[in-house]
Amino acid sequence: MDHDSRLPIHAPALNEQENPTSPTGQSLRWGVVATGKIAATVSADIALLEDAVLHAVSSRTADKAQAFAARFGFARAYSDTGPISGYRLLCQDPDVDIVYVAAPHGQHYEIVQAALEAGKHVLCEKSLTINAWEARALTELAAIQGVFLMEAVWSRFLPSLNRAWQIIRSGELGDIQWVQADLGFKAPLDPASRIWAPAAGGGALLDLAVYPLTWALGTLGFPDEVRASGHLNDDGVDVQNALTLRYASGSHAQLTTSLVASSPRTATVCGSLGWLRTGAPLHHPLELNIMAAGDAQPRVERFAPVGNGYTYELREVTRCVQDGRTQSATMPLAHSLATMEIFDDVRKQLGVHYANDDAAETTP
Repeated sequence: MDHDSRLPIHAPALNEQENPTSPTGQSLRWGVVATGKIAATVSADIALLEDAVLHAVSSRTADKAQAFAARFGFARAYSDTGPISGYRLLCQDPDVDIVYVAAPHGQHYEIVQAALEAGKHVLCEKSLTINAWEARALTELAAIQGVFLMEAVWSRFLPSLNRAWQIIRSGELGDIQWVQADLGFKAPLDPASRIWAPAAGGGALLDLAVYPLTWALGTLGFPDEVRASGHLNDDGVDVQNALTLRYASGSHAQLTTSLVASSPRTATVCGSLGWLRTGAPLHHPLELNIMAAGDAQPRVERFAPVGNGYTYELREVTRCVQDGRTQSATMPLAHSLATMEIFDDVRKQLGVHYANDDAAETTP
């Protein structure tokens, strides 16, 4: 792990007066790959940006692509045509500036690769890939192509999280010794759902763990050691896991994710002088509770969302592309790669193996 990837999350400057939907430069024409729930949620927020154009959407079937295009006002709809995938047709569209990939994890590598090879900028849903080998390959390809690439960890850009980082780094809580974060819910058991399907990269780790991990990274940086325990179902998918992150300073983080149990979905940061706790959910908290030295009771800071909350991430991506940058300082590719290295290690400890791993192991 390189030195830069061990640093805590770089927080953008807080500006409570700035509207994240206001234009900052030339409009970008967006192409959206997939038509599921997250694609719909993010497309609605893209539509809020004054310098964004919903240009094209792709799906495997024409009916889904056309219905999604009509719902959100996309100019073009692509679908699988013979041997050519709809996403490849979208990537070949000369009027698409940037591609948002909302497909299941197991498809991220091939879709992002196609977009980068076509010279498109890319915002890809988390996790960026299935494993570190794929993440490294895409990072190298983006550098060769000279285009922007970012993993869509939207929480990093939220005002509430960046206010938390500001409080923590001010020293108000003293030296941070311990972080606890959990994210769990009872997911309906459906073998066809991406969250349960091994081929899609299903499981609690790749789908949920990035959010509790964000609180550890934003507070303490990347760990020196990770120990994991968990439970797999009969298909080899992790339904629940618990991670302990250890730091040379003596600090610890305990992170839990689950698809079989409901949890408080909060994060708590404890220091030598006080503590901070989020409201639920920890990946989009609208409330922070802070108890510092000398306080008689916790103070509460509240935040009002703009859209579904993805507007801050989308504004960062737009600014980076408009400014000719190929990475975000808040969500750098080094962090995505380091995260995938952690998840590879955790999966090895838990015994989780995906088909994508076989391709990586046989590729020189």
